[in-house]
Amino acid sequence: MSDAFVAANMRNWNERVPNHLIAYGAEAFADDPTAIWASTEAELLAPFVPGGSFAGVQMVHLQCHIGPDTISFARRGAQIVGTDLSGEAIAAATALAERAGTPNASFVQCANKDAPEVLGRRFDAGFTSVGVLAWLGDLDAWAATIHRLLRPGGIFLIYDGHPMMSAMQYEREDDLLVAGEPYFATGEPVRFDDGVTYASSTPMENNVTYQWPHDLAEILTALLDAGLRIEAFGEHRTIPWQALPSLVPTEQGWVLPEGSPSIPLMFSVVVRRP
Repeated sequence: MSDAFVAANMRNWNERVPNHLIAYGAEAFADDPTAIWASTEAELLAPFVPGGSFAGVQMVHLQCHIGPDTISFARRGAQIVGTDLSGEAIAAATALAERAGTPNASFVQCANKDAPEVLGRRFDAGFTSVGVLAWLGDLDAWAATIHRLLRPGGIFLIYDGHPMMSAMQYEREDDLLVAGEPYFATGEPVRFDDGVTYASSTPMENNVTYQWPHDLAEILTALLDAGLRIEAFGEHRTIPWQALPSLVPTEQGWVLPEGSPSIPLMFSVVVRRP
């Protein structure tokens, strides 16, 4: 994976942080001790932790960004550390945890591949979720990192946009679902130049990003080849963000409009280190 691609993405993500703090309502989240996010992630992981409780569970959250999901698991009782490549994101997450009063949530800046050495310990459980895999060019290294971070018997959840959804054309003026993006992995990134932040229509200075398409077989094979065992797999009809313009909001998340063909929008996989 080219260091130049990663450096461009990191500049972009560093610049996104201030707008994401606003868009996510991060301060209001931190100030409300009853605010707990990542409910789907918790629901998917709960059957694999003792008694379905995260109290005292040693957890790691890869690609944690500004940290609300990490803090949410701390509010469920986990001892959790979040990692991210973006220094700006880690600084924001650390400040957010301090504001939230969750000392059991900590944050460390590092690349996924460096996390085992940087953190220096193994975990009972971990997760990564919602729009993360497209930023990784080497899934074999990613899966090996997960294996190394888990203690024997430890579990890890991946919850992300389904590759089939990601292959759909985004720029359409109708509600048709038309494949227009790569589905199968090529090993080469796709360049994006839109430069629009999540919270604002203001163009970004660091507007160029690179994302890698990953097909489902590539994802699952990387996990299996790393020595992990698949405990659960799911395909989901709702998605936490408006990934396609035709999606409509519901209390459960964004869904395809009535009458549209049914395709999976998200997938989940729980793996265990034997």
